[in-house]
Amino acid sequence: MGDEGGGPSEWAVPGQVGVGPWPGGPEAWPRGEHYDPELLEHGDTRNVVDAYRYWRREAVAAELARRAHPFHVAIENFGHDHNIGTVVRTANAFGAAGVHVVGRRRWNRRGAMVTDRYLDVHHHDDVAGLAAFARAHGLAVVAVDNTPGAQRLETADLPRACLLLFGQEGPGVTGEAREAAALTVSIAQFGSTRSINAGVAAGIAMHAWVRQHADLDTAW
Repeated sequence: MGDEGGGPSEWAVPGQVGVGPWPGGPEAWPRGEHYDPELLEHGDTRNVVDAYRYWRREAVAAELARRAHPFHVAIENFGHDHNIGTVVRTANAFGAAGVHVVGRRRWNRRGAMVTDRYLDVHHHDDVAGLAAFARAHGLAVVAVDNTPGAQRLETADLPRACLLLFGQEGPGVTGEAREAAALTVSIAQFGSTRSINAGVAAGIAMHAWVRQHADLDTAW
């Protein structure tokens, strides 16, 4: 799971989301090992979908792992990129099988909104370690960067089992990452800026995978 560090545990505003104690007391509680007695007694104010209300954290993580799509997401962190929390949160929303941080181990968890508690966050010291993981798990590395020769993400066929790799804000993916990639795709842009926010780019690329491969009947 994610590294230790600061950040909100759940929504900071009381009553913004969540449910109160299960009505009727302990004798009315639903049965099942996935339920958390503390949450049933005191209420569940976590940022989770209704299907996982009152579930133990470990049970939610196990269910998400069972439902996970066969793609992973990686982001380089050689400059302490502040977008990693956003990438983690978005990866959770789209059902990624895991997130990989390449470079610095520590990252700002605030943007993740504790979603790192519910999926595996791996760390690799360098791109070579990430590439070794991808080979061992049969994942095609797909770099996302607006570099010459990149295919348009909007028309590219993304591999079903893949690892979407993003560079840090500003410089984009490193040369080592481009060399490790089986495919490089770029996001079509029409304005004056040379690049878009790395967290936004990650969301666009993950949704492109969802449009091509996901069973939408299983979405919330």
